[in-house]
Amino acid sequence: MTYRFVALAFVCLAAAACNRPAEQPAQEAPAPAPAPAAPVPLTAGWTVTDGIAAPESVYVDTESGFIFSSQIDGAPDAKDGNGRIVKLGGDGKVIAANWVTGLNAPKGLRSCQGTLWVADLGEVVAIETASGRISSRVALPNAQFPNDVACGPDGTVYVSDMIGNRIYAVQNGTATVFAEGEQLEWPNGLLVENGRLIVGGWGRPEADFTTKVPGRLFALDLKTKAKTPITPKPFANIDGVELDGRGGYVVTDYLAGKVMQVSAAGEVRELRKYMPGTADHAFVPAGNVLVVPHMNENKVASYDVSDALK
Repeated sequence: MTYRFVALAFVCLAAAACNRPAEQPAQEAPAPAPAPAAPVPLTAGWTVTDGIAAPESVYVDTESGFIFSSQIDGAPDAKDGNGRIVKLGGDGKVIAANWVTGLNAPKGLRSCQGTLWVADLGEVVAIETASGRISSRVALPNAQFPNDVACGPDGTVYVSDMIGNRIYAVQNGTATVFAEGEQLEWPNGLLVENGRLIVGGWGRPEADFTTKVPGRLFALDLKTKAKTPITPKPFANIDGVELDGRGGYVVTDYLAGKVMQVSAAGEVRELRKYMPGTADHAFVPAGNVLVVPHMNENKVASYDVSDALK
């Protein structure tokens, strides 16, 4: 009996050992996610064409250190879903050619409080600059051709509608008409400065966006909406408007391919002349770096304009 009991116990132990799951090899720790690309300082002298298709606007985001450019990638009034945003480094290298996709014909860009606002057909789109996630889309009632975007110190977002001759104000997810009528001179470029909305008028456009009647640079008081001319006379088909860091402005003339400096007194000087299609530019006074979306040439380029500024 004893022998049989011992033998049986041995068999049971052996069977149990055989049925134990095999020891699993130690798993390696997952590889850490690659660190996000660090911004590099903005430089002049580069040109980028990869991933660029009908760039309408460029914006140097001082909060993140990156450059964003809207790509229409089709007709400027087509709801085709081809529109996207490209993310660039300060040296012009493409970080993400498809940083945000699924837009239609995106144009003006401006960021505030961690959000990049984009004027698109019939709406303004809010994008988280840290993630590239679309956080909201705000409809612009009766908008015909939304074009540029500006941000006020209170977070209000202003959007120009060039063909509709109006400017919208967006607050708390709702858009209302801030101003409208021919006194706006078919507004394109926008910029908020010291309680005023600086407006670049395109002038009365024809069906093909050419015009014989140019626009001027003027200001609208954010409280009273009173209009004050900056340039006494119309002088250009104004597209982009940026501060020059000297009390005046740097503006682009899309049809003429010109970049001009406008003093606070309204004096206009030509800085550079390129091919037609100089759209909504960026200008950084530190270094006097001009970044131009050459829309008709499918390229974005940066220039040092120190020699031409006053």
